Amino acid sequence: MFNFKIFIISLFAILSQPAQADQTANEWVEVADSYRQTNDNMKVSTRVRLFKKGVQTKEKLYQVFIKPGRQSLVLFQSSGEKGQKVLMMADKFWMIMPKSRRPIRITPMQKLLGEASTGDIATMSWHEDYDAVSEGQKESNGIMLDVLKLTAITKGVSYKSIRLTLQPETHKPVMAELYVSSGKLAKTANFETGLRDGREQVTKMILTDAIQKGRVTEVEYQSSEAYSLSAKYYNPQYLAKNRKLKVK
Repeated sequence: MFNFKIFIISLFAILSQPAQADQTANEWVEVADSYRQTNDNMKVSTRVRLFKKGVQTKEKLYQVFIKPGRQSLVLFQSSGEKGQKVLMMADKFWMIMPKSRRPIRITPMQKLLGEASTGDIATMSWHEDYDAVSEGQKESNGIMLDVLKLTAITKGVSYKSIRLTLQPETHKPVMAELYVSSGKLAKTANFETGLRDGREQVTKMILTDAIQKGRVTEVEYQSSEAYSLSAKYYNPQYLAKNRKLKVK
């Protein structure tokens, strides 16, 4: 005999399972983010190096300030570039040049060096911009790793989707395949971790060009610390008027 009550309960359980899985996947992404952004307010000293066929060709230095609400300020530190700044406010990006009184709107995909784009340097968080679902596990060097599909939920992100690979249990990021809006794989990011301030953190992101073979860009996080930069600096007009701004 058909039991309508049991049918409804079973149907509800089936329908609720994807939501439960999605919630778990998003929780894993937030944990993965904690390996890259250890505080809500941060200052990160970053070195970016470009390699072509294994030979280093360029190097640039940046100082990145991060605030909650997807806000970042990037100060260029290399000789010949000092005074240049990039400001990120949610999905809006501006370039501020030392000899211009007007901020220039740019995209998060604008390249800073090699495969390192503005968005790669300014953004250290996935859970605010993407929704995650589990794609199961895959084997790598005899180790089973969790695979998540991240789909953008905010405008102005560098990548439309990301396939993120995490270590099970710790949810430490291992690799990310980065896809643009056309669905094409743009680059692959591999993450290296190390101990800093008594905890394990991502110390390097290695970006491999998926189209131009032999091009690799290393983004090294040389140091990071809790640091709250004044809110006045997160204003493109203020930065353009105060062209000699120096933040220690």
